[in-house]
Amino acid sequence: MPDITSAKILILATDGFEETELTVPQSRLRQAGATVHVVAPQSREHKESIRGWDKTDWGKNVAVDHDLEDIDPAAYDALVLPGGQINPDKLRLEAKALEVIRAFLTSGKVVAAICHAPWLLIEAGAVKGRDLTSFASIRTDVINAGGRWHDQAVVTDHGIITSRNPGDLDAFSAKIIEEVQEGRHEARQLAA
Repeated sequence: MPDITSAKILILATDGFEETELTVPQSRLRQAGATVHVVAPQSREHKESIRGWDKTDWGKNVAVDHDLEDIDPAAYDALVLPGGQINPDKLRLEAKALEVIRAFLTSGKVVAAICHAPWLLIEAGAVKGRDLTSFASIRTDVINAGGRWHDQAVVTDHGIITSRNPGDLDAFSAKIIEEVQEGRHEARQLAA
């Protein structure tokens, strides 16, 4: 298993995230040695957890490590955006969520979005001219935003990783680990 021990990774989600699209990458990234924090917009509700969606009904709760308002994107090496229909649709209305996503994109750090989460990339203005994939039902949204949509398990374009659905989670998680590892290697080379 690749080692990303010194990496810090942020997972941004709210109620209605597709359960496995948060829990599988969270587990795999931790197994690879990364520190993983789940953040959510909590200030209005003072939540300690967010509730997942498991295929056709509400799923398990996942603990929230930090309120979105308290996050400094500079402290993290990568951002993971789980999908589901509800989660990204709610987050794209949150100004702070878009601010955090744009900060990762501007810094050139890894941003990984699965399923419906490319809606957040569209809202952040990061899709035009890029190769991406997504859940099939938002293919037209990606194309209308200027993206080049591909029906592949994982598509990577300049640090933005996208995947289609829970069936792609193994490839999605592995690609995040690979990109974080490469990014940390490049940063060490620049510092030398």
